[in-house]
Amino acid sequence: MARKKIVLIFMVCFLSLLFYWPSFSAETKKKVEDYEKLPERSLTMAAEFPGIEVPPGESVNMNITFFNRGKTTESVNVRIVSKPENWRTRIKSENFTVTAVSVPWGEDKTVVFEAEPDRSVRPGDYPFVIEAKTSDEKIVLTQRILVKVREFEKGAARGIKLTTSYPVLKGPSDAKFEFSVEAENKLDRDAVFNLSAQVPEGWEVNFKPAYEYKTISSLKLRANQSQNLTVEITPYKDAKPGSYPVIVRATYGEMKAEIPLTVVITGTYSIDAGTLTGLLSLEARQGKKTSVTVFLKNTGSATLNNIAFTSFKPENWKVEFNPERIAVLEPNQIKQVEVSITPYEEALVGDYSVTVNIDAGRTSKNLEFRVTVRAAAVWGWIGVGIIAFVIVGLMVLFRVVGRR
Repeated sequence: MARKKIVLIFMVCFLSLLFYWPSFSAETKKKVEDYEKLPERSLTMAAEFPGIEVPPGESVNMNITFFNRGKTTESVNVRIVSKPENWRTRIKSENFTVTAVSVPWGEDKTVVFEAEPDRSVRPGDYPFVIEAKTSDEKIVLTQRILVKVREFEKGAARGIKLTTSYPVLKGPSDAKFEFSVEAENKLDRDAVFNLSAQVPEGWEVNFKPAYEYKTISSLKLRANQSQNLTVEITPYKDAKPGSYPVIVRATYGEMKAEIPLTVVITGTYSIDAGTLTGLLSLEARQGKKTSVTVFLKNTGSATLNNIAFTSFKPENWKVEFNPERIAVLEPNQIKQVEVSITPYEEALVGDYSVTVNIDAGRTSKNLEFRVTVRAAAVWGWIGVGIIAFVIVGLMVLFRVVGRR
């Protein structure tokens, strides 16, 4: 049995080799032919962006790629042979400063060129030259990189940088708006930045470290360090709907950075309701309609639209509204609704609960009425008649008995 298995495996392997050998052989042959076509040595170097423009104080990082299209693995010494004054430069990999690169044949190898200006660098053009030389010095390559430092922008100071991913937040005036702002120290030394904000009159602003509750007024950052801040803005409670600009500032001596933010107030949504007397109780009789007037007031700062009414009532009761719907209710506007309640014809005497729901979309209000069901008036007269009949009967009885 074991021999049969071995023979079967051998046959499968043989047939597979027989099937794939022609294509395998052709592929290998093509690779050999392609390799034979390559020159003995072919090495090139290219910068990712030979010319760039950066803001003042901004560091430069870009890829420098070596392309080996020859038959020989090349060992390349690389260095920066020319740089402007007051710039710190280096060639680096992910973890190390690089002085030489090994580039296998048919492959590419990438390193990073880094240049960092100090405080004295002003707007202008700054050229850099990178030289790459093979170990036998038979191949010498140069790459020129031109960095243009643009003029200082209004509201942005060298050495301080404020950024945010969400500069516009939207919500009602009774909400707190929390902007996430990144503060970056672009200086070559530690610094304490004072924080402030320009907000509309009556608004409040607080600065908090990310994911913390304490409030701060300044922030200490190490050289080239950044930290996220939460800028918490509380609008004036009666702020009208609209867009409100906010300017956040970070200052250090004469240096200043600003970032514009925008709070969009959509208005608050609130509604109040009640009766003229303030009472939420009424009396009714079986099968008879009883009405009560409910006043609605828009106590928010936004317009309320399409206000609808619903009710929660005992079984077989009827609740009606006039009007059935209010199309528009402006801020501080008051309108009235007639609520008619009809108890079931066979409802027992006692107290019942009827809840009226006022739905204004983003806000709502519930009114719970206590409805006391009284007996019908005819039963009162019947009771009076029975009492009168009993009294008359007793009088007749006493008179008859007295004569005897």
